[in-house]
Amino acid sequence: MSYLNIDAVKDMTYDAIVVGSGVSGGWAAKELTEKGLKVLMLERGKQLEHVTGYENALKAPWQMQYNGRLTEVQKETHPKLSRDYPYNEMTEKYWMNDSDSLYKEEKRFDWFRPNIVGGKSIMWGRQTYRWSDIDFEANAKEGIAVDWPIRYKDIAPWYSYVEKHVGISGEKLGLPQLPDSEFLPPMEMFCVEKEVRKRIEKNFPGRVMTIGRVANLSAAGKAQTGIGRAACQYRNQCSLGCPYGAYFSTQSCTLPPAAKTGRLTLRPDSMVTNVLYDKDKQKATGVRVVDAVTLETREYLASLIFVCASTLGSTALLLNSTSDRFPNGLGNDSGQLGHNLMDHHFRTGASGEWEGDLDKYYYGRRANGIYVPRYRNIGNDKRDYLRGFGYQGRGSRENWQRGIAELSFGVDFKEEMTTPGGWQMGLGGFGETLPYYENRMYLDKTEKDKWGMPLVVFDADLRENEHKMRVDMKNDAAEMLEAAGLKNVRTNDRGSYLGMAIHEMGTARMGRDPKTSVLNGNNQVHAVKNVFVTDGACMTSASCVNPSLTYMALTARAADFAVKELNKKNL
Repeated sequence: MSYLNIDAVKDMTYDAIVVGSGVSGGWAAKELTEKGLKVLMLERGKQLEHVTGYENALKAPWQMQYNGRLTEVQKETHPKLSRDYPYNEMTEKYWMNDSDSLYKEEKRFDWFRPNIVGGKSIMWGRQTYRWSDIDFEANAKEGIAVDWPIRYKDIAPWYSYVEKHVGISGEKLGLPQLPDSEFLPPMEMFCVEKEVRKRIEKNFPGRVMTIGRVANLSAAGKAQTGIGRAACQYRNQCSLGCPYGAYFSTQSCTLPPAAKTGRLTLRPDSMVTNVLYDKDKQKATGVRVVDAVTLETREYLASLIFVCASTLGSTALLLNSTSDRFPNGLGNDSGQLGHNLMDHHFRTGASGEWEGDLDKYYYGRRANGIYVPRYRNIGNDKRDYLRGFGYQGRGSRENWQRGIAELSFGVDFKEEMTTPGGWQMGLGGFGETLPYYENRMYLDKTEKDKWGMPLVVFDADLRENEHKMRVDMKNDAAEMLEAAGLKNVRTNDRGSYLGMAIHEMGTARMGRDPKTSVLNGNNQVHAVKNVFVTDGACMTSASCVNPSLTYMALTARAADFAVKELNKKNL
């Protein structure tokens, strides 16, 4: 049974419209409805009911026709989606088909576009970290791009606000480069991880290994059980949707309180193509929508518009929202809209083998790993590149697949394959990408998709600073593992293209000056005060930590500001 008011939408006028239902859109809907506004949430994707909609969440791999893997036909028909792991037989229905998700690449860019209510909040990796002033001040100190219009003190209370609702498990460290959150009890590290941690911290003063800070409930408190959430079951099937509501998603965490107000209308299958602008009022008046199924066009009106359609979707929408006042896209007086496209670069590091401890194992399938916070270009450490990186990784025991290459057979071989193999451990770096003006997305208005939207074109790649950083990301990982006593340590670099980390940021950045930025310090479009952009498009730099928590905090903060301004009749 749906707990949402999925309206036939006879009413065309609302207090606020939220475009998108992912991490940011869900928070916008929750905050705006709870503050008394009548809200229309528009989502391009199809409806996905909490619990009942997660068709594969409780299935074992052998219950799937192809054991969760893609067929050759699926790879041929989805040449872009099948480039990497997020798209597979188990999650196939959550993503847009390549034939619908048309885009062009001057340089390779991997664009993973969900096709469901909840967006990527259903499939995200849930690693949840605060930014620090080291991140917010970096552009100004280094003369890169433009200065952030906010600092850590401006967003810290909002981090706390959203963390208490989301539920984040983790360990307090007191690090200036990685501020602590409002934590639930941390998940336990495996025996090998604990020992490697001790040895790394002994051999490399200033480096720390901790359990990942993850938006999975290690324990459910009143804030969570009150909306039907339960503690993590250690199934590690999170990307399929969680019937227990154990991790943060729009469906489990932000839509229930929004729906409870009775002021939320959710309309799936709604492709927003334009933000409507009134040049006399100097305000946006609403949005134009194409029904994703019938292709019927409608317009909805509102006093307030939150654009939360994902970094790339939001910027494509703004670029397509042209008028006499804004011929190059809504709010694009600076010419920055579409530029400064960022993502994290990754897929490089090292792994090794751990001898002994064969009498030890671990319980369940922990939906988390370990984390090594950034230590490069911190304090007295100076490198020949700017910014830094952190590591994600985990210890594990080899499974039966270790025997695939063996030319063995018989009872003894079968018996050996029923027991776990030796311990191994890996570290994979996630590095910051600088905000280059030249890294951009733009619209090719000569070609359109079936909803009439011009195709997005990507022209962005990694540059010298990132390639220099990747050398350290790989070599440092090997150095730490070897110092920790692992054997047969091997480095790897599988290459990284923008988009692959699915941490797209930038393209409608915040800033202090309307001449050099699209948004102000409250996430308002400088020249259109009743339009707010609070997803990854607003980011002025990328840090090296996962960004979703920052989107949540910025959205809650912007919603609070917007409603106050609306009540003062300033919007």
